[in-house]
Amino acid sequence: MRIVVLTGGIGGAKFLVGARAYARRTGAEVTAVVNVGDDVILHGLRISPDLDSVMYTLGGGADPERGWGRVDETWTVKQELAAYQAEPTWFGLGDRDIATHLVRTTMLNAGYPLSAVTEALCARWQPGVRLLPATDDRLETHVVVSGPEQPGSNGRSTGGQVGGERAIHFQEWWVRHRGALPTHRFVFVGAAEAKPAAGVLDALTAADVVLIAPSNPVVSIAPILAVPGLRQALTDGAAPVVGLSPIIGDAPVRGMADRCLAVLDVPCTAAGVAGLYGGRGDGGLLDGWLVDPVDAATRVDGVEVEAVPLWMSDEPATAAMVETAVETALRLAGERTGRAAG
Repeated sequence: MRIVVLTGGIGGAKFLVGARAYARRTGAEVTAVVNVGDDVILHGLRISPDLDSVMYTLGGGADPERGWGRVDETWTVKQELAAYQAEPTWFGLGDRDIATHLVRTTMLNAGYPLSAVTEALCARWQPGVRLLPATDDRLETHVVVSGPEQPGSNGRSTGGQVGGERAIHFQEWWVRHRGALPTHRFVFVGAAEAKPAAGVLDALTAADVVLIAPSNPVVSIAPILAVPGLRQALTDGAAPVVGLSPIIGDAPVRGMADRCLAVLDVPCTAAGVAGLYGGRGDGGLLDGWLVDPVDAATRVDGVEVEAVPLWMSDEPATAAMVETAVETALRLAGERTGRAAG
């Protein structure tokens, strides 16, 4: 069985740990299509936070306490950059992490596409899941905000419009400002010209099941769907699509999904996120939607909703989530086939 997972962020990385455990037990093959909207160039290096979070987590190199970056990290380069007053000082690159960015940037500058670079990096980490960036092209999530520009941490202005609206990179919006600026919308820069990365469309075409991980729907999943051809591949494909809610009760499992959803005037509920994706019968994506038992009353037009525990407390619990999602998808596929035959 071939499973494709749309994913991003730390929550998405944890979900893939469960997907890998399920695949090892059942013999399934898992391909993860990973968000690149968080990607940014800092100090001349190409940073791919979501790809790295997934790779480090599956490879056993992630810091379990922080939930991001490398375990046993040191910060000598960050301290030296601060001594030079080199901006931005609000985004720290660890010494071990920098090695990944150096290899990635060197290969990209030599002409290799991001998908090939990711494959090369994974040769070291052996994630047990095939990792594909959503696109090999530039795609960055920017955030349109308002208010006066703040000076840099060294006292110098970082530029941009004073007052009115201006766009900043998602990393600055979240890491530096913690999403506290008046925010108007998210923009996926470069999406209109982007193409699916090598292997992505083939993986979706061959998939028996597509899962949407409980990642942030606005800044982790939406940038993937913004790549031309990807949404259509899902809606036109034969594989059933089952999503897992990143919201339990009225709060995100982790991260800033509540702040992102508020910008879109979407309720921070399991039903709100499902409505954002939409049912396949109404031109959306979902055939099925898994919610936590506290949200068992959730109803989504045209989408089968099932309540199962969604706390990714450990690998077995997460693998059980994946198993239920796959079983739901296969059952829905069977029902669809039966209706077609009748």
